[in-house]
Amino acid sequence: MTPADHPEPTPTATDAQTVELTVAASELLRKLRSMHGPLMFHQSGGCCDGSAPMCYPEGEFRTGGSDVLLASLAVEGVDERIPFWMSTSQYELWRHTRLIVDVVEGRGSGFSLEAPEGVRFLIRSQLI
Repeated sequence: MTPADHPEPTPTATDAQTVELTVAASELLRKLRSMHGPLMFHQSGGCCDGSAPMCYPEGEFRTGGSDVLLASLAVEGVDERIPFWMSTSQYELWRHTRLIVDVVEGRGSGFSLEAPEGVRFLIRSQLI
């Protein structure tokens, strides 16, 4: 896939601090980046792990007009930002919520990159 096939997304969420990372999530993202290259998140809407944030190699999950880019996450030690996407319908339900991406022990049932590591990403939420 070339950059022309997957152009840089335009943010559409209005709150610049809608998604944050815990220290544990940042550490795991550095590890996953070294193993898989550039990354992306898509907040699942109920399939597989319920509403777990799923981490993929950038561009592996196809986004489109029915998705909202909530944030481009800066992680120390990772050269590029990590886009965090959510479906528009789910965003309507979560738009007044700050999402905090954390990591917990235990393997999720989805296709997220961290599954083989024996941990899974988890969303903690806070009303804003």
